[in-house]
Amino acid sequence: MVSASFLYAQTPTKNTYVIVHGAWGGAWAFKSLDSLLSLDGNSVYRPTLTGQGERAHLASKNIGLNTHIQDIVNTILYEKLNQIILIGHSYGGMVITGVADKIPERISKLIYVDAMIPEHNESVYTIFGSGFRNYPIKNGYIIPPWVTKKQTAPKDVPQPLKTWTDKISLNNKKRMSIPTAYILTVEKNKQPATDDYASQATRAKQKEWPVYILEATHNPQWSNLNGFHKMLQNLEK
Repeated sequence: MVSASFLYAQTPTKNTYVIVHGAWGGAWAFKSLDSLLSLDGNSVYRPTLTGQGERAHLASKNIGLNTHIQDIVNTILYEKLNQIILIGHSYGGMVITGVADKIPERISKLIYVDAMIPEHNESVYTIFGSGFRNYPIKNGYIIPPWVTKKQTAPKDVPQPLKTWTDKISLNNKKRMSIPTAYILTVEKNKQPATDDYASQATRAKQKEWPVYILEATHNPQWSNLNGFHKMLQNLEK
């Protein structure tokens, strides 16, 4: 009889990915990408930030950026993960930056996907301005027009305003030694310079990080899943 432990030993994990979703979203948005990466032999974790996705029942206007940073730190610590490839999409860039500042020794690579790159003491609002998107704010939440009560799960949900106004605290210089890449998604027939996240790609270049252009909408996990997957495969090397 072959033991389960022996079988496990014969199928070692290629890489360990931790994917952090963006504002209003949840882990559900990256389910298909998870499947493709897993088929490659990788181990994939898709934690949902507090108050989002299937954790929407925990929503509170008091949830801030630090709550979301700690969500991911705890996932990594409690799952005993090391040498991870940490991916942050959109607002998730704020989160993975904070995670890298807290536990840089656990991270082998950072990948920002059409994401924010904050400096010390910056917030979403200080990066993009308080008028960013001009979405309605109600009872302490940012509620874009596509988020309605009539939607059925899985769905986007209101985002606590505090996650956008909280300023990030960055103090660990070891964070800067982590190999990092930036993926700028640009829609077909549009120029990279006109993209909403072009300023963040410029920041990446200033930090001498490699910047890659992917033809896709802001959500490549839906609009160009195969291209996104292939780019991540190349970044594994």
